[in-house]
Amino acid sequence: MAHRAPGKSYREGLTLIDLFNLFPDEAAAEGWFESIVWPEKRCCPHCGSLHTAPVKSRKPMPYRCRDCRHYFCAKTGTALAQSPLPYRTWALAIYLCLTSLKSISSMKLHRDLGVRQATAWHMLHRIRAAWDAETDSGFTGPVEGDESYFGGREANKHEGQKRHAGRGAVGKTAVVGVKDRASNQVAAQVVTETDAETLQGFIAKHAAPGATVCTDEATAYKGLPYPHLSVAHSSGQYVKQALDLAIHVNGMESFWSSLKRAHKGTFHKISPKHLNRYVQEFAGKHNIRESGTLAQMRDTVARLVGRRLLYRDLVADNGLDNAAA
Repeated sequence: MAHRAPGKSYREGLTLIDLFNLFPDEAAAEGWFESIVWPEKRCCPHCGSLHTAPVKSRKPMPYRCRDCRHYFCAKTGTALAQSPLPYRTWALAIYLCLTSLKSISSMKLHRDLGVRQATAWHMLHRIRAAWDAETDSGFTGPVEGDESYFGGREANKHEGQKRHAGRGAVGKTAVVGVKDRASNQVAAQVVTETDAETLQGFIAKHAAPGATVCTDEATAYKGLPYPHLSVAHSSGQYVKQALDLAIHVNGMESFWSSLKRAHKGTFHKISPKHLNRYVQEFAGKHNIRESGTLAQMRDTVARLVGRRLLYRDLVADNGLDNAAA
């Protein structure tokens, strides 16, 4: 009897040897990026014109638009714009980010790629910009809705930073999420409040009309305009059966567990200012995890088009750094 291989063995993976064969040099990597950014014909990212021409010297950039006269390359108009790093380096970074189940830290990436830690940190946030997009709505259900809280333990904080003597959500950052059991898709987002208006509004944004919604017994979910079933976590109830439907939020709990393991084991500390990008990374990677590695890489690059994330915007003070530990 044949034994089933562990994990998602049916996925088409990409070994390191395959990766280096795919990108043997910078020209191959650049051509791969161009094939994704311009799947049909090269066009100017500034004006959209197809009237473009290569620049023999490749300076200041390899292409020039004959209409608006701007120079450009495959990075122009994407989250990689103005990056001096080689395409090959970016391809390796995307591969490492996608194939690391709990993601990769900027320290690890800086050692693997031979770039500065600050550069690696900026690279990873630029890659996360690929998933910072609206998840398709219309989850047909059953839809699991749940919220979780991220932040340091009060016991580990300096005395002057402690906000609460015991356990709980005080001093932490809230994240709300939904999972569609039918499609296995997840949507999640950092929120400032966990009241009924916020949580129910997020569910309504993603759940299709008439979809069955499963939550815990939190009062914020009462009155949902959907067929609503709940389990009482406070009483130790995590699953109950109603006819042919298992009522639980274990799918969302599993997603929170993966994100929190990455928080503690890979990143160690996530600023509230940047938390939503990490949330989007894990939601985005979850939603494409059935695809092969190369397909995931191509999808990620395609999603970078039209996005922009400057270093100065990343480090700008928006008042959220001290919102939670």
